[in-house]
Amino acid sequence: MTTNLEIEFKSLLSLAEYDQLKQLFTHVTPIRQTNHYLDSPDLKLRKRKLALRIRTFDHDAEMTLKVPQEVGNIEYNIALTLEEAQQLLSARNITCGNTDLCEISDILEERDIDLSEITTIGSLTTIRYEQHLPIGLAALDKNDYLGHTDYELELEVEDDVQGKKDFFDFLSRNQIEYRFSKSKVVRFLDCLRHLKK
Repeated sequence: MTTNLEIEFKSLLSLAEYDQLKQLFTHVTPIRQTNHYLDSPDLKLRKRKLALRIRTFDHDAEMTLKVPQEVGNIEYNIALTLEEAQQLLSARNITCGNTDLCEISDILEERDIDLSEITTIGSLTTIRYEQHLPIGLAALDKNDYLGHTDYELELEVEDDVQGKKDFFDFLSRNQIEYRFSKSKVVRFLDCLRHLKK
């Protein structure tokens, strides 16, 4: 299992802004990734501001638990094969099957969450254009979930204060309007709640 501190800034984009920014990524091959969100049926993780997902790519996968910090999130990542990911996703409940998974289970249990209650609640697929810029790792995303599509720019940075300045300078230079963007999992859950009404 690996851990890292994720500090990122993001803005939702109009389709026109997305198409405009895509011109800066013409040399980048897009990646297709699907986030499969995991939680208990009564959303215990979300209520504790936690996010657990299995992200699948064309040839491999990873499980990530995000735990909020004063600045950013600590991400706990486990590399998975596609077969391991599919087994976990098709299981009725997630179980502590390997050492890394047991470590994530321990973190959740410290927060009163039983891994056996965790199940897949839905998926979001992203077409991502990603490149390193002098100001950080930029990702241009088209997201599809629950019959909904949105567009987003993310910038992952090392320093919170400088990163925020650089992000807003980048938006200004490219004449992009800033629009507050909730995390993907929160947008997915908002959409899910709306559909259930």
